[in-house]
Amino acid sequence: MIGTPAELDAAVAVLTATAYVTQVSDRHPLAGADAGRHRVFLRLALTTAAPAARRPDPATTGPGGALIDLDTARATRRTARKENRGA
Repeated sequence: MIGTPAELDAAVAVLTATAYVTQVSDRHPLAGADAGRHRVFLRLALTTAAPAARRPDPATTGPGGALIDLDTARATRRTARKENRGA
């Protein structure tokens, strides 16, 4: 994460409330146009108590949401042939 010290403190507080923070790196000050800001690396551990998301119904997902049978698509596609006219 990159931000001012106050922004980083607030972000770490929110993430700590949401997930288990396993590691926080030292703050590294940035230079140039980002002077006054710092970089911090976080490692989080998330757990979910909610059930796994179910697969969307292709009939209700709208355009671009339908599932494609990749085996059938691969079997029926035509491969592009490169013509070597210079040989």
